[in-house]
Amino acid sequence: MGQENANEAYLQERYGLTAERIHEICTEETVPAPFCDYFQKTARFLVQMEDLRELLESGAVRDYTLHQWEQLNTALYYDILPEQYEMSYGNPAYAVRKLGEVHGRILSFLYAELRGLIVYIFERRLEETVVLQELFIEIYNCFEQEKLPEYKQIQQIVYWFVSDYSELFAAYRTRSAVDPDLDFAARIIMESDLSDLRYLYQYGEYISENERRTAEYMNRLSEEEIAAMADTFTEGYRIGFEAGGKDLSIKRTVNIRYHLGFERMVRAAIVNFRKLGLRPVIYRAAVSTINKSRHLRIGYTGAAANRQFDYDHRADNAIYLDRRYIERRLGVLRSAYESYRTLANEHAGPAVIEVFGEKPFVPETKPEPYHLSGKQQKLSVEMQNELSRLTDQYIPGRERSFTIIAFPVPEIGPAFEEIFRETVRINTLDYRLYQSMQQVLIDALDQGEAVHVRGKDGNRTDLMVALTTLSDPKRETLFENCVADVNIPVGEVFTSPRLAGTNGVLHVKQVYLGGLEYRDLEIKFREGMVKDYSCGNFQTQEENRGYILENVMYHHETLPLGEFAIGTNTAAYVMAQRYGIADKLPVLIAEKMGPHFALGDTCYSWQEDTPVYNADGREVIARDNEVSLLRREDVSKAYFGCHTDITIPYEEIGSIEVVCADGRRIPLLRDGRFVLAGTEQLNVPLDELKQGYCSLRDQRREANPLG
Repeated sequence: MGQENANEAYLQERYGLTAERIHEICTEETVPAPFCDYFQKTARFLVQMEDLRELLESGAVRDYTLHQWEQLNTALYYDILPEQYEMSYGNPAYAVRKLGEVHGRILSFLYAELRGLIVYIFERRLEETVVLQELFIEIYNCFEQEKLPEYKQIQQIVYWFVSDYSELFAAYRTRSAVDPDLDFAARIIMESDLSDLRYLYQYGEYISENERRTAEYMNRLSEEEIAAMADTFTEGYRIGFEAGGKDLSIKRTVNIRYHLGFERMVRAAIVNFRKLGLRPVIYRAAVSTINKSRHLRIGYTGAAANRQFDYDHRADNAIYLDRRYIERRLGVLRSAYESYRTLANEHAGPAVIEVFGEKPFVPETKPEPYHLSGKQQKLSVEMQNELSRLTDQYIPGRERSFTIIAFPVPEIGPAFEEIFRETVRINTLDYRLYQSMQQVLIDALDQGEAVHVRGKDGNRTDLMVALTTLSDPKRETLFENCVADVNIPVGEVFTSPRLAGTNGVLHVKQVYLGGLEYRDLEIKFREGMVKDYSCGNFQTQEENRGYILENVMYHHETLPLGEFAIGTNTAAYVMAQRYGIADKLPVLIAEKMGPHFALGDTCYSWQEDTPVYNADGREVIARDNEVSLLRREDVSKAYFGCHTDITIPYEEIGSIEVVCADGRRIPLLRDGRFVLAGTEQLNVPLDELKQGYCSLRDQRREANPLG
């Protein structure tokens, strides 16, 4: 305790010194124009953070009205909101234009990194606050010299900052993933009056209309409705362990990831998980460059204040990513896992609540932001593989599971409440009914040596997917019968294809992957590996290929076809068509609305040797492919650290046929409809949709006979 007090006193002293110096910088003009404007504005943001800290520690915010909280929240994120972004130093394009190419890009990085102070101050993390302020002052000092600093000088300051403080930032992140005593968010959820929307602002996240209106809507639902949503969520998690033959009783924690506004459901889920012997581990989406994963937000999160800002800074690690840094990062992670070995071993895996309905994001590509070099791209892939291997070593995949469920947010449109109720219905469809129809599909698929998928009406897909050979059909099967457990809602059968013999073209007119839009996406396969790719987003093929290389290929020269699946949830498809929201659905639901194909690792990566059985007792043997089998010789060649599902919607499907060794072809779908005997009921929602269109057309004709 004495040592802790001494450390706290030392940090307080450092904080006082940095705060005093930052106040001086706000009015100093000791650095040349135009850098003076940059440093003064950034210093004023840091003073704003100091004021925030005093406000929170004094408890004055307890008496804030909802309107005052809204004003404070807007002020914290004001400078990077879309309306101001074109004139913000957080925008690399603006920073380069104002400060020049030598310094603008890296000073924009500094500005973006300092914005993490909002989180650290809300969470009372003083050391992170102090070291970031010291970083700002150290770089400022370089510009006070007679000669402007060279880029290398600033780059080295940043390099040694992320290296020296990896232990602080990365180790804390590791602990936050397994230690339930880090309960900042859990206390807000369990102790707040959720009918008082001021609780939303206690996280420090950006709060938009989506979060406010979601919380308002959740507050109007009955306890029974909330309990039903939570039960579906937690029961899916439990069934995932049961279906996988994994022992949940040896686990003590579960990671809950959610979007702000869903606290009533999360609170009910926490109660359910506690009955299963699990305490919640709830960590925030990363704000430090050390822990970020490109532009993705993994953990609990509010709204993205500006998705273009996140996208512009997705590759800031290009400043420091080299082999020495990777070795440092892996060493820190290994040490952290050793420190929390017991907690890690007792961790059961994530339970995720996704949201959908936001306006689709089409990023603007710019030359000014950082981009990984070719060498760095390979290092990044290597690091991700090693990070995955370390995680699996301490939180074994064979012992953990997960579940994911999704709900709409108000931005989806005026029919939000209808869509929400319909989504709840989709999430609770009778899995036994789907299980039986999907078994009919599997019985046909198990007869084949390949599956031939062809598109129609402008969809250029013509792909032969090779299948593994069954040696004992009575005991073995190729496709997993996926019902509503880990992936909610119900509705797919999937396999790991055989790569040899998988050839052709995969094409989709429009698809959203990882929150990004792709138009006219085309991928060519040769022997199961990506041979070529293109899309129609940008004016030049160089831009299009670069976009895919970074965000779909994850900088790999090629990727295997890791999964082939047939989605059966026609009810979800009809919901998407009826409300015109197909472009807003998450992969979780979209992948159930047609055949989908995953680039990268198989669904069983790192768990291929764990037996998987369908409800009929047959073992799913197609868990490997020729690439994943390389783990037995060189594990670094077996995994890619990515798995991206690409779905072809039913309306673009010409046919899906099982190709048998004796020349027979068994049709499964034709013109977007299921044709195999025993699957006819899957067409009922499609028929209802068609009847609805006909009825609407007839109504229009009655209203306008000439139309």
